[in-house]
Amino acid sequence: MNVLWDGSGPLTVAELATRLPNPDLAATTLLTVLSRLEGKGFVVRHKVGRAASFAPTATREEHVAETLRAVLADAADPSAALAHFVGGASAEEADVLRGALRRRRRD
Repeated sequence: MNVLWDGSGPLTVAELATRLPNPDLAATTLLTVLSRLEGKGFVVRHKVGRAASFAPTATREEHVAETLRAVLADAADPSAALAHFVGGASAEEADVLRGALRRRRRD
């Protein structure tokens, strides 16, 4: 996913292979992983003739936010978990959170 997120657009299997830390992975292995990611809704396949390219369905930041929401939903006490999270935030992170809450109130 990091390679797709760092890309400037949809990537083919061959393009992905050259950007991976282990470029020796077989194209069929990459295609299997991409197909599974597509099935889970993480990537979308773009077909052009017989060729296919893949792109993430969400940005890295959107994915992280959705993961945080899922973790909070799984917590026995989501309010306490969120309070612990905020309690461990740095001053800079707290400023970002305050700004996001102000924007949300305006909207």
